[in-house]
Amino acid sequence: MAKQKFETSMKRLEDIVRELETGELSLEDSLKKFEEGIKLSKFCSNKLDEIEKKVSILVQNEETGIDEQKFVSETEKDSDVD
Repeated sequence: MAKQKFETSMKRLEDIVRELETGELSLEDSLKKFEEGIKLSKFCSNKLDEIEKKVSILVQNEETGIDEQKFVSETEKDSDVD
């Protein structure tokens, strides 16, 4: 699966919301779009959480100024386990 990007996912999520708001989709198609939207929403939320943690790490060290540290996301940790 290609690496998913936040901006692309947000754009797709916005498109899905617009499609659902029209009320022109069948019930089955609406459910499929809704399921896709939930997955995209979770992905975007997780990405925002990761970015927030990275920002916190960057500004956390007050003694030496900005101290960048490697942040490993939960998904990266999970993929390292064999």
